[in-house]
Amino acid sequence: MNWNIYFFETNRGEKPVEDFIEGLSPSAYAKVLRTLELLKQYGTFLCMPYCKKITQNVYELRIRGKEEIRIFYFIQKRNVYLLHAFKKKSQKTPKNEIKIAEQRMKLLTSI
Repeated sequence: MNWNIYFFETNRGEKPVEDFIEGLSPSAYAKVLRTLELLKQYGTFLCMPYCKKITQNVYELRIRGKEEIRIFYFIQKRNVYLLHAFKKKSQKTPKNEIKIAEQRMKLLTSI
């Protein structure tokens, strides 16, 4: 049974993660879609090198290649919520990127 994947949506109807993915190069776009399919298929059983736990509830989907792409998400029941995406340019994940994901998660869980 597949997991459901949802994109975070702002009050104005914007979907920043979806917009980010659509703006990628064709090869990076294909890699992201392939990795999202793995997440949809395996959910919480997907592990390194595809995902990594970042905080207590936030996970990082890791897309490797010419561009290092990261998508933060959290899981609730059989639902995966994609919160934030960015191109990783340094060895360490920037704290402000994690903060954005945590803020969006709080918005979704307070509904």
